[in-house]
Amino acid sequence: MNSLIASIATAPAAICPVAPPGAEAHANTLIGYVLWGVLALFFVGIVVSIGAIVAGRVFSMPHASKAGVVGVVVVFIAGVAYVVAPGMLEGITGSGCV
Repeated sequence: MNSLIASIATAPAAICPVAPPGAEAHANTLIGYVLWGVLALFFVGIVVSIGAIVAGRVFSMPHASKAGVVGVVVVFIAGVAYVVAPGMLEGITGSGCV
């Protein structure tokens, strides 16, 4: 039993992935572009959904109005997931060290 405790105590330190020198700036830029792109898609989704609702009402197309309402709800749920999911993943994976 003591040997097991001793082997655990002398276990190697955690292995944490580190980006190569100079790669962090490029990775941050790429991630920034992706995040802004997703925000732009949220805006486009809201505009298209509201347009579908209005067009459905103007042209007496109830299916278009229903699809527009569903689109607004989906964009809202995706927006909540956009804010909540990264925190959940960080909580599950921890610091990323093995």
